[in-house]
Amino acid sequence: MSSHHSQLPLSRRGFLLATAATGAALGLASGPARASSEAPASVPARPEARRRPFGRFGSPAARLTAQTLYVDPQGRGDHTTVKDAATAAVGSGWTLVLAPGVYRETVALDVTRTEATWIGASEDPRDVVIVYDNAAGTAKPGGGTYGTTGSATTTVQADGFTARWITFANDWLRADHPEITGTQAVAIKVQGDRSAFAHCRFLGHQDTLYSDSMSLGTFARQYYSQCYVEGDVDFVFGRATAVYDRCHFRTLNRTDLAAAPYGFVFAPSTAVANPRGHLVTRCKVSSEAPDAYYKLARPWVPGSDPTARPMLTVRDTHLGPGIDAVAPYTNMSDTFPWQSQRFAEYRNSGPGAVITVPENRPQLTAVQAESATREAYLGDWAPWKEGC
Repeated sequence: MSSHHSQLPLSRRGFLLATAATGAALGLASGPARASSEAPASVPARPEARRRPFGRFGSPAARLTAQTLYVDPQGRGDHTTVKDAATAAVGSGWTLVLAPGVYRETVALDVTRTEATWIGASEDPRDVVIVYDNAAGTAKPGGGTYGTTGSATTTVQADGFTARWITFANDWLRADHPEITGTQAVAIKVQGDRSAFAHCRFLGHQDTLYSDSMSLGTFARQYYSQCYVEGDVDFVFGRATAVYDRCHFRTLNRTDLAAAPYGFVFAPSTAVANPRGHLVTRCKVSSEAPDAYYKLARPWVPGSDPTARPMLTVRDTHLGPGIDAVAPYTNMSDTFPWQSQRFAEYRNSGPGAVITVPENRPQLTAVQAESATREAYLGDWAPWKEGC
């Protein structure tokens, strides 16, 4: 195994149910938080969380603004679920402050609820977890299955969304449902323009983080700063113009497969008319799996957009030994070879970035790299100046 964390037992549900009282630190530079597979079903909140569940962000008795709602599963806020609070926040400009807790529910923010902000009150993403366990192949109560989009624990369609210090998760497990073949299980689907996430975690296995837009002709901009994302198959994917800045991507080990590859980190599906797809800058990719068992990316050309020309640039990023350095890219379909897409790298480091077969690792020139920046990708929107 390539990671010093690999000796710890992996249990997504145990991990999610453990609060910061038992979890390890997030540690963007050193690896993800982990908890024992025997973690208790609930862990008492820390004393300060019991006294002040909303931290420095006020309370129902002392609101930061008239458009601030407080959510606490223990009943000390305006609502006990995120879904109820999001439903109550009609219109634009609402802030939800979430007290520590595991919120087992699905949540959707429609296009009318613009400029919303969700804050994890403890300022530690381990403490506030929004999680559910639908997969694409999970049967719906009214018949049929959820599909990839329907599997999302959280769906954000509104423009101007901001989230800080929250974990978005889908804890559906293949081992629990061997009869289901549709194993995509989305933690969050983000479709709005100007969507920003800071110090958040995205946990799942296949299709964890769906970075998308509302329509094929809409170029939604998204910014992920100092976030942690983990999974195995295509776990960062979609057609958005998405910038991942100083994030940590972690590939999971698998016991259901006997040989490489175990999966793929990125699967962009950028529309051909969009000049900017996914940009990964100043990040880290680590792994629990054996060395070279993961591909860095494969292009996704969905049936709904057969003209897509996926775009991914990975620059100034440390690629650990889990990435196959000889052949880091592969095809999702031989009809759309990765060589015909817009894949490139620039000044990456680490054992997974070693160039042994140059034709397998297209590199930007210094001049080309000047336009592969968060400023160029996001244009007149600069969320890092707003605290993200």
